[in-house]
Amino acid sequence: MLILFNKPFNVVCQFSPHDPKNGKPGHATLKDFIQIPGVYAAGRLDTDSEGLLILTDDGALQHKLSHPKHKEIKTYWAQVEGVPTDADLQPLRKGVDLGDFVTQPAQVQLMDEPAGLWPRNPPIRERKAIPTAWLEIKISEGKNRQVRRMTAKIGFPTLRLIRYAIGRNTLDDIPLGQYKVINK
Repeated sequence: MLILFNKPFNVVCQFSPHDPKNGKPGHATLKDFIQIPGVYAAGRLDTDSEGLLILTDDGALQHKLSHPKHKEIKTYWAQVEGVPTDADLQPLRKGVDLGDFVTQPAQVQLMDEPAGLWPRNPPIRERKAIPTAWLEIKISEGKNRQVRRMTAKIGFPTLRLIRYAIGRNTLDDIPLGQYKVINK
């Protein structure tokens, strides 16, 4: 079984309760949205990122989907601060040095704001004097906070990050906080 879940902002990619720090309330977890026993996330998505998360009850498939050696293309929609030119995006297409590793070349282009995009709660911070733009970024890696680090490296910090697709699996027709079950 494969589950395609449209993860909201501020949801932790685990089923066990999130341990709050400093007396602050904990975040919601997958258990708050998915009540199917015996499934596990194939990979992860940061708490402050939204979008497609794949879960499965098949350990071999979970390993294949989450292991970097299988090079599954992941498509992200990133709302960035500022409006990059094609020349600004060129370093991402060649690979950028993030200090602890150099990224593989990414496919990246400016895009319109995604149609039918749900509002984020809470909304992103916006500055009146600084416009924002949307990028479509395709990568085969998926290291910790990689897309955010990549856009920051070229001077356009990510304000909102949505994973739209993993391979041929997409968010299409999956409302925020909902999931679709695909039987293999």
